[in-house]
Amino acid sequence: MNAPPIDPVAAHGDVVHWLTNGTRDERFIDNIFAELCIRLQRAGIPVKRASLHILIHHPQWLGARIMWADGMREAEISRVDYDVRERSEYIDSPANEIYDGATEVRENLARDPSLGRKHAVYDEMREKGLTDYVAWPLYHTLGKRHIVTFATDHPGGFDDAHIAGLLKLLPALALVSEIRVKNRLARTLLETYVGSHASELILAGATRRGSGTTVRAAIMICDLRDFTRISDNWPRDDVIDLLNGYFDAMSEPIARHGGEILKFIGDGLLAIFPLSQPSACANLLHAVAEARQAMIALNEKNSGNGRAPLNYGIGVHVGDVMYGNIGSRSRLDFTVIGPAVNMASRLEALTKQLGRTVLLSRAFADLVASDFDLERVGEYPVRGFNDPIELFAYHG
Repeated sequence: MNAPPIDPVAAHGDVVHWLTNGTRDERFIDNIFAELCIRLQRAGIPVKRASLHILIHHPQWLGARIMWADGMREAEISRVDYDVRERSEYIDSPANEIYDGATEVRENLARDPSLGRKHAVYDEMREKGLTDYVAWPLYHTLGKRHIVTFATDHPGGFDDAHIAGLLKLLPALALVSEIRVKNRLARTLLETYVGSHASELILAGATRRGSGTTVRAAIMICDLRDFTRISDNWPRDDVIDLLNGYFDAMSEPIARHGGEILKFIGDGLLAIFPLSQPSACANLLHAVAEARQAMIALNEKNSGNGRAPLNYGIGVHVGDVMYGNIGSRSRLDFTVIGPAVNMASRLEALTKQLGRTVLLSRAFADLVASDFDLERVGEYPVRGFNDPIELFAYHG
């Protein structure tokens, strides 16, 4: 027995209803977009390939492309670098036409290629048997323009009813995607400025001044040496470039090994490795070793450019810290405080006095001594603490 024919009007209405009412519990726009394309197929609109191009605020990427093709249950996400607009594949693309102000880009892929536009993406789609392609701007608040595209392999391409149905979806898709993009933007900005763990807590509601928890953690504080002299004698842009290179060298190993940078303080940084991870202390020293190698490479590069080498000191301690919101009524900082943090800071200051790059407290050293080669430096008074502290050096 043959299945009853699809009522395109009712089917399309079902897709719009699902998009506006059935996606409330779905957090990610890529999942919504993939499900949308599948539902469009069921509604009789022969979508074979679709993409969503989103501009985002991220320190590393200009945006993201979400790509779906027939048979995929999940869409693929690829990040777009800031320099994409200088590349020929972007300059010669439908996306460039949309961002330049076009309200629609349509291409009959079944006709002689010499009669249409020469975009390279059209040749790729023709090779996959696609017959028609359309791209539209997707408008978010305050005129922000993103892009959505659809392509089909249907003989003769999309008909007028298909195009009308897709156009009717755009306002709902714009609203749904804007909410998810802004959620992702909020998360990205928080991760960028306060770190991944702190951002999760803040998004979960830890925003009240004084709220926080006690965490046992390994604490690492790093600071540059003689940077005031460098910043006084070098052009501003060179100083910023030097600082960014130094922070990259230090930060990337910390992130790779499970640490969290809570703040940059001028030319220094504060990071913690919570002891909820059994290998936290070892991970911290692995991060330090990799950071030292990265700094060696950075100084070699800077030397080749006529720049002075960067010297630094690292202080490491372990203990309980108060982790949470501290500040004024209207301006908060999500950070750690406590005697353990003060100790790590004092040890960092002692690295210059004792001629060591990395100094560890005895409390920290006891947790890693069986796995790492440490040099006992001796006992030294530490400002703010009554008894001398036994110190160890780590050479990585």
